[in-house]
Amino acid sequence: MADWDTRFAQEGFVFGSAPAGFVARQAWRIAPSKRVLSVAEGEGRNAVFLAEQGVHVTAFDGSGTGLAKARRLAAERGVSLDLHHADIADWDWDSGGQGGPFDAVLGVFFQFAAPPLRAQIFAGMARALRPGGLLLLHGYAPRQVGYGTGGPGQAANLWTLDLLREAFAGFEILHQADYDADLAEGAGHRGRSGLIDFVARK
Repeated sequence: MADWDTRFAQEGFVFGSAPAGFVARQAWRIAPSKRVLSVAEGEGRNAVFLAEQGVHVTAFDGSGTGLAKARRLAAERGVSLDLHHADIADWDWDSGGQGGPFDAVLGVFFQFAAPPLRAQIFAGMARALRPGGLLLLHGYAPRQVGYGTGGPGQAANLWTLDLLREAFAGFEILHQADYDADLAEGAGHRGRSGLIDFVARK
């Protein structure tokens, strides 16, 4: 993850220090004291926000530089996170830490994963959830490639609602949306964007 280390080494937060709008809007679904796994957390903006709501957050990322910034942000905000330096391809989805399966799993803009790896990640996320647990996904739709305002630039890596419904068949869908919005999340996500929201219960 050397490229992400380099990107996160720049001054300030690449995607801002405030949570993604999706996370701020959907956090009400996760009660205080619940256990959440945040996937490819980066610099900590979403994990820290959830911890501020009283949620117990385990998070991992492949970038040590990003995790160092996440630790500093958590310290500044007076919250604690259970952070792990791990590549998403190597994460042990079945461990759940000391508390067993998670009450919620969050994935925001981790669309560097090509379709074969993405399928493994989605399967792992499903396994990491307890029965009745919540899956919360937020990312770019394929048309984002044309906007050029963030994301990997590879349409095959991006999501559609059909893709997510198929990947998590059997889950109860609580919220789904395919929409455009103007993002202002640091320098990394800025401008008109094609977005996907997906919230479902196992």
